[in-house]
Amino acid sequence: MNCFQIMAVKIEQRETTAVEVQKILTEYGCHIKTRLGLHDQTCDNTCSPSGILILQLCCGEDLAEELNKKLNEVHGVKAKLVNLV
Repeated sequence: MNCFQIMAVKIEQRETTAVEVQKILTEYGCHIKTRLGLHDQTCDNTCSPSGILILQLCCGEDLAEELNKKLNEVHGVKAKLVNLV
């Protein structure tokens, strides 16, 4: 098992994509060791329509690639996988 895989996920249109992204992350939840969510701060203190997730994955490369593919299939989501091994 490789715990040195980091995935960066950019989410646009959070209002419409958040439910689908959360569903996918829940499906792979046992393989996500760390999850950090960052959002853009707007000047008028309203919720930003975009944000970034940083995930530390503990799984095989095939599973990480599968998660990456599923996230990239969601309109408004862009995911990149970095393997630090």
